[in-house]
Amino acid sequence: MRAVESPLAAIAFLTRIPVGRLVEVDTATVRRSAPYFPLVGGAIGALGGGIVDLAAGPLPPLAAAALGLGAVALVTGALHLDALADTADGLGGATKERRLEIMRDHAIGSFGATALVVVLVFEASLLASEASTWSAFAAAAACGRWAALPLAALLPAAREEGTALSSLSLLSVVLGLLAACGVAVGARGLEGLAAVGAAALTALVLGLFFRSWLGGVTGDTLGATSELAQATALAALLLA
Repeated sequence: MRAVESPLAAIAFLTRIPVGRLVEVDTATVRRSAPYFPLVGGAIGALGGGIVDLAAGPLPPLAAAALGLGAVALVTGALHLDALADTADGLGGATKERRLEIMRDHAIGSFGATALVVVLVFEASLLASEASTWSAFAAAAACGRWAALPLAALLPAAREEGTALSSLSLLSVVLGLLAACGVAVGARGLEGLAAVGAAALTALVLGLFFRSWLGGVTGDTLGATSELAQATALAALLLA
């Protein structure tokens, strides 16, 4: 059981698949499971992309892409989309304290709604343009799940209580990067490295922004990083 504890914890943390009863998902377990995040992300992306590939015959490509994104949202409980919306709503705050207060509010405001529409339309358009959607989505989703890890390891928590990934070790970041590279290259060949590079660049830019904007990261900003890195990774694959 110890050997599968971390993979199961990663699945329980990132999805709605009911494996939590098989393992105790506490903060320490989640941190140990971080290197498996790209593997779980790759599986989620492959599932969503496979649905797009299957539906793209009977349906227009954009409609098929919408179904694939909807399936991923269902499997994950829209975890990262919710984080993206909360983070975007925080843009309406004038001070750090007000931004954090807004981000705690479960209601979605105008910034959050706009961010969801823009990112989902952007991702759907990219998926609709891919010849092999399952491989592109698998690579991008794996890289997106990794992108939050260096921010969790290198930036302080913006709130006193921290996040589930606070004090993440650099070893976990490196192991996660190797996993993301493995999924991306395995799915797309060497062009998969373009997805890794795009995700890393997204993490760098957002990390600098969050440090200035909030003084660190929250669970919402880490989730938003994953979603935005996934989107830029998809774009990089299409350009590659």
